[in-house]
Amino acid sequence: MAHFNWEYREASTVLSCGGLRQQFSVPENIQMSLYGAEFLRNIDKHLSVEGCDPPDVQFNPSGYLFLASEKGAAQLEDNAKIQRELGAKMELLTSKKLKKKFPWLNTEDIALGCHGLENEGWFDPWLLLHALKRKSIATGAEYVTGEAIGFEFKRQEDILAEGVEEGTYEGLDRLLVRTDDGEVRPIKFAIAVIAAGADSGNIARMARIGVGSNLLSVPLPVERRKRFVYVFHCENGPGINSPFLCDMSGMYFRREGLGGNYITGLSPPPQLEPSTDNLDVDYQYFNDYIWPLLAHRVPSFEAVKVKSAWAGYYDYNTFDDNGIVGPHPYYNNLYIAAGFSGHGLQQAPAVGRSIAEMIVDGGFQTINIARLGYDRLMLLEPLEESNII
Repeated sequence: MAHFNWEYREASTVLSCGGLRQQFSVPENIQMSLYGAEFLRNIDKHLSVEGCDPPDVQFNPSGYLFLASEKGAAQLEDNAKIQRELGAKMELLTSKKLKKKFPWLNTEDIALGCHGLENEGWFDPWLLLHALKRKSIATGAEYVTGEAIGFEFKRQEDILAEGVEEGTYEGLDRLLVRTDDGEVRPIKFAIAVIAAGADSGNIARMARIGVGSNLLSVPLPVERRKRFVYVFHCENGPGINSPFLCDMSGMYFRREGLGGNYITGLSPPPQLEPSTDNLDVDYQYFNDYIWPLLAHRVPSFEAVKVKSAWAGYYDYNTFDDNGIVGPHPYYNNLYIAAGFSGHGLQQAPAVGRSIAEMIVDGGFQTINIARLGYDRLMLLEPLEESNII
């Protein structure tokens, strides 16, 4: 069962690092994040509400810096070529140039770096969520506090579906929601979108996806993954020109304000995946796995102090780590927008627009993201990123 927390305490959005970048290898991801940058740049136009202060998500345009060893340098260069062709502004820096631009960086084992010059950085996720919610309410949306516990189905004898006996097709009709007072209430809908983040796979199973036959036999491969984010302090660490650095080890860090504070994290190998039963933080994981990588990449990080930490859930796509966007092949009134594996917040504006275009116009009008559709799951054709965390 998926629990909707009205205060968003466990929502992936507010527990994310709020990053925005175009440094991907899949063109659709680059294009969606470019639109995400445009959306934030013109947020007044998109999300202003009469009588309220203009939205401000406190965007910090310090850019991303991806690093590569000799082994990964060619792939990083290929990625940068695709990014530039699609309009992203990147610079490739050799080890020598990296050292000159970022003198605090240990470049001994680095062959190449890719640094974003425009439309990259980070912002406050809560402020964006608040602005989106406020705007949607102002345009007529209603929010319901409750827990989705199942769907109701309706026989539609006029619909033909592969593998289904004529006249026996059952479509989605209503969602059952348990409210805070324990009452179960139905919500009838014409169209539904599963966009429940890390719980999207559970919601899909309620709709018989992955537990039925034929077109319903392929599950939505989205599940929770817990990730730790640590806040640490370093007196003599990188200054205001510090980018959002992504090391070839998978470790990342960025500044958090201007007082010598930083945040960092590292996705664990499969054998160290933490339990998703709670959002407790493993502080020893920082000491054993992250601190050595930090101290190697930035020598001044040999002397750091962890101040706090938090954990959040990724809506992890176990098939290929990429978002699944578009209609479900069995239900004619169900769309999917899930599985972004840590990239969802920056791509949310483009995904929302794409789903709206499919519903209103019958197809993608702005960015063709058909390759992110459900078909790739059924055809066993993963769409994977290269040299990207």
